[in-house]
Amino acid sequence: MLLGAEEEDINNIISGIAPDWGPFAAVGDEARTMIQVIMALAILICMAIAIWGAAKQRIGSTAMRDSFSAEQGKGLIVAGLTGIFIIGSLGTLFTIVYGMAI
Repeated sequence: MLLGAEEEDINNIISGIAPDWGPFAAVGDEARTMIQVIMALAILICMAIAIWGAAKQRIGSTAMRDSFSAEQGKGLIVAGLTGIFIIGSLGTLFTIVYGMAI
């Protein structure tokens, strides 16, 4: 037996150092579930925007020969995919920022 290592093991030490679910540790299980649901809804909305943009671009570039509609569709695709990326990265970004603050 090591000197000073009476009842503690590595799991107790690691759990004492590691944050508990990042910056949302104090909000509780129900609030975490609500945050996850809101983020999932936001991702679904961004996906719908990207799909709408793809349809608008396709219709504008082929059927009606409307270049303005096609450009607008490209913008919607970029906006939707950017939103998905940002929302999907929020957990990682919060964890990194929270870890740097410890």
